[in-house]
Amino acid sequence: MGTAQGGAAAEARPVLELAGLSHAIGGRTLFDGLSLSLRAGESVAVSGPSGSGKSTLLSCVLGLIKPDSGTVAVTGTPVTGLRPSGLARLRARSIGMVFQFGELLPELSPVDNVCLAALLARNGRRREARERAERLLDRLGVPRARTSQELSGGERQRTAVARALINEPALLLADEPTGALDAETRDMVADLLFGLPQQYACGLLVVTHDASVAARADRTLTLSAGTLEPTAAGGAR
Repeated sequence: MGTAQGGAAAEARPVLELAGLSHAIGGRTLFDGLSLSLRAGESVAVSGPSGSGKSTLLSCVLGLIKPDSGTVAVTGTPVTGLRPSGLARLRARSIGMVFQFGELLPELSPVDNVCLAALLARNGRRREARERAERLLDRLGVPRARTSQELSGGERQRTAVARALINEPALLLADEPTGALDAETRDMVADLLFGLPQQYACGLLVVTHDASVAARADRTLTLSAGTLEPTAAGGAR
């Protein structure tokens, strides 16, 4: 995988650009001209009250929800105008996703869970994908296990991180990635996540309720009244 040693040129490259994003659900405005730019090597944490639209924001980036107006671009490619096939290719090639509960296939081993993501994206042959998965899991400290059910909560989340990284995405998204973990495991996973942008020269966008997790980001923003603003002193809400 790539590293942050690509220099200033890699770090200056926008991997995510939101411009003039507006969206309403059920007559309630979630976004009102929202904008955000995220570059390779940078992390941004978004906090905000429940129902403010944090998960909807990630869905717009993934192309699962089409905003009422405005643009979403990942690595310079407009998401909102893509057909389903093009959107699937963009997700597989450029976006990695970490969910709150890992969303692993419990009957598969950690290696097979990670390898499957590469195979579905047609990123290399089976043997090559498996070798990459094993290297990633070793690097992230995940033990070999017959099924992912045998792993601890933290090990499952590290497996989910490996799965998100296997296709060398330019953009990593994480939706409450530590919300189901105890305090000690939360800190370990958070430290791992926020070290990834510099290590792999990718951008990281995390939505979280946890102020201690958000504080690790290069920038911490609050989603409120339809816009993203720097979080006030005192931490994420």
